[in-house]
Amino acid sequence: MPSWGLGFAFRGVLAGLCMVAATVFSQMAVAQKPTGLPGNYPNKAIRIIVGSSPGGGTDITTRVVIAKLGERWGGHPFVIENRASAIGGVVGLDLLAKSPADGYTLGVAANSTMINAALVSKTSYDVRKAFIPISQFTSQPYVLAAATNLPVNSVAEFIAYAKAHPDQLSYASSGTGSLEHIRMEQLKYMQGLVMTHVPYKGIGPGILDMIGGRIQVLFGSVLATIPQAKNGKIKVLGVGTLKRSPLLPDIPAIAETVPGFEYSGWYGLFAPAGTPAVVISVLNREVNQVLAMPEVVEKFGEDGAEAPQVTPQQFQEIMNVEIDKVAKLIKDAGLKLE
Repeated sequence: MPSWGLGFAFRGVLAGLCMVAATVFSQMAVAQKPTGLPGNYPNKAIRIIVGSSPGGGTDITTRVVIAKLGERWGGHPFVIENRASAIGGVVGLDLLAKSPADGYTLGVAANSTMINAALVSKTSYDVRKAFIPISQFTSQPYVLAAATNLPVNSVAEFIAYAKAHPDQLSYASSGTGSLEHIRMEQLKYMQGLVMTHVPYKGIGPGILDMIGGRIQVLFGSVLATIPQAKNGKIKVLGVGTLKRSPLLPDIPAIAETVPGFEYSGWYGLFAPAGTPAVVISVLNREVNQVLAMPEVVEKFGEDGAEAPQVTPQQFQEIMNVEIDKVAKLIKDAGLKLE
């Protein structure tokens, strides 16, 4: 056979192999796509608005879950957009509330952000009606953390030091009206402390300033604080669960020193009201399957967080109960959140 004939034969075989490979890849990709969704959804990138700075617990959690979700969906693109603000992440919620309810714009928020929008910020919407809860990513206690140069090593020592140095300590939060702000004000109220509030656009920058010695204390999620504590960059004084957390057994509960004090948190995925129910249902199923992956459970668990798998209806009830609980706290304690 002439050499050019061999060339044509080789190219024909190669083309055939490529067609087979393309067909197999296509079938694999289709197999990885979620089932039960309407039409050709999703046929473009899905935008995820995160109302905090990179490096905070909300951001860290989002990137873990969304990366795994993208893998499950055959590499479908998700675009994470951080929209931090000094008012408890509400800027991100505002943007989500104004987005089309087509399933292509979703948002991740902490309980802190939803409470801020419901009780503190002057939003133009009711958070209970403006958003549809999809899935709760994590449930985790918050901890009281301190700078390494602060000469205290327990909650009791911190309270004594703060009382002996009124108005000389600064504490960080992820924004005015955030749950970190509200809970520290609660602790101040319960113990008669005087400290200066420094709001940040997310707790991540506040932790960095605490590492640098510019901030003395803060409340932060275990996901944002425990890795820094393990590296010796900050100190963890107490955990916000009423009893010691089985995930953090060596950290005393704040309630052991301040009876009744409790502070836990969650992060979750939301959609604008009006998003098709079938999209919400399938997204809930898919995220819950990601949360059940052993590597995800291990990743969150090693830093003291749990990955619950709840329905949208259960998540809505969790949010409603917490908003009501914090509203009562603010009223009963007469907390000033300006």
